[in-house]
Amino acid sequence: MWSGAETLELQSNVFTILRDLIHDRTGLFYDDGKRQLLAEKLSPYAVERGFSSFLDFYYLLKYGPGEDAEWPKVLDTLSVQETYFWREMGQINALVNDVLPTYVRDSSSRTIRIWCAACATGEEPLTIAMALAESGWLRKADFEIAASDGSPTAIAAAQRGVYRERSFRALPSKLREKYFLPNMGVWQARPELFPPIRWSRANLANGAEITALADVSFVFCRNVFIYFSEDAISRTLSHFASQMKRPGYLFVGASESLLRLTEDFDLDMAGDAFVYLLR
Repeated sequence: MWSGAETLELQSNVFTILRDLIHDRTGLFYDDGKRQLLAEKLSPYAVERGFSSFLDFYYLLKYGPGEDAEWPKVLDTLSVQETYFWREMGQINALVNDVLPTYVRDSSSRTIRIWCAACATGEEPLTIAMALAESGWLRKADFEIAASDGSPTAIAAAQRGVYRERSFRALPSKLREKYFLPNMGVWQARPELFPPIRWSRANLANGAEITALADVSFVFCRNVFIYFSEDAISRTLSHFASQMKRPGYLFVGASESLLRLTEDFDLDMAGDAFVYLLR
C-alpha cells in the first residue's frame, strides 16, 4: 500500500517519454525542471496500480490493457483544483451586462448555451448561475450551462455542491446566505442553482469528448491553459473554433494570452473585460 512517503524514481529517459505521452493525451506539459513534481504527483496512483517502476506504468498508459480507462484517473491525479466563487468577475459581469443584451436581441436561438470547459469543483458554473439569477436573466431567457472537467473526482464534488470556507473568499456574504445553506461547518448550494447546469467529464485534449460541448456561443476556459504547452493550446483552440457557433465568445484567464497562438479568435473588449471573438 502507498505509505505517503515514498516517491518512485523517475529517470530522465523515462520522464521524457512519460511526459510526452501525458502531453499528447491531456495537453498538460511538464518541462525538464518539473520531473520531480511529476514523480510526486503520479507515484501514489502508480503504486496503487501495483507498479514499482515508472517505465512499467508508462507501458500501461501507452499500450494497455485498458489504457483508455486509466486516463481519467491520471487526470484526477494531475489536475490542479484551485478555484473559488466570484473569481475574475469582470468577464462574467461583461457577459451579463454587455454581451447578452445584444446577443439575445440578434439571436433566434431559444436556449442560450454556455460551456465552462474546465469547471473543477463547480465554483465557476455556479457563479455564472448566481450572476444570471441576480441580473434577472434566468427569468427572461432559457439557459443551459455545460460544466465539464477532466477529473471525475472534481465533477463528483461539483455535483454534490458542498463547499468549505476557502471557496467563499471572494463571494459577498449576502450572496452566500442567499444561495447556500450552512451545515456542520460546510455550505450546501441550494437546489435552485442547479437546474441550468449539466455536468460531465471531458478531457480538453480529446476532440471526441468535447465536440458536442463546444457547440455553443459562449466558452469559459479560464486558468487551464497555463498548464498546457503552446502547441496543446493551439490544437484546443482550433477544435473550439471548428465547433463554436457564431457569434462566438471565448473567455480565458486574466493571465492567459492567446495572441500568438491562434488565427481563429480576435481579442476584443466587452465592458471592462477582455474577450476573444471567433472570426
